[in-house]
Amino acid sequence: MKIYQLKTVQSLPIGIEEAWEFFSNPNNLSVITPEWLNFKVTSKLPDKMYAGMIIIYKVHPVLGIPNTWVTEITHVKEPFYFIDEQRFGPYKLWHHQHHFKETDNGVEMTDIVSFALPFDPLSRPLNSILVEKKVKEIFKFREKKLVELFPPVIANHEISQDVTIAP
Repeated sequence: MKIYQLKTVQSLPIGIEEAWEFFSNPNNLSVITPEWLNFKVTSKLPDKMYAGMIIIYKVHPVLGIPNTWVTEITHVKEPFYFIDEQRFGPYKLWHHQHHFKETDNGVEMTDIVSFALPFDPLSRPLNSILVEKKVKEIFKFREKKLVELFPPVIANHEISQDVTIAP
């Protein structure tokens, strides 16, 4: 079985507690998921995740064909990381680590996704043609959306109006 991995790192100008509150609430997942996936949570969710929690979604990852995706939150260490794993869905394996580290400028968020496709090795060309591109597209969308939701802080600089030009 061939396992693919994608790692992304993004800095956000928020505290680790605010980051944890946003990302550990499964109801916020649809906010940072591209519309073309037609992502819908179909299970009833609490506002706070816990290890062992099952989340059921409907997604339309390829050609608009609906797919049920079931994930389990397997590990939670508040406010530093949580891990979700697919139990049923489009992948043979999906293991997604979400890490949060406090920095001087806010929080550094690292996502590490390991995945494998069904029907390996026959599906390997499908990964290079379609799947890898779509997974990267999802995380690029997420990166842009998070900048919109948590805009960078711009330092306030005073500009002097008195300008002297030397002869």
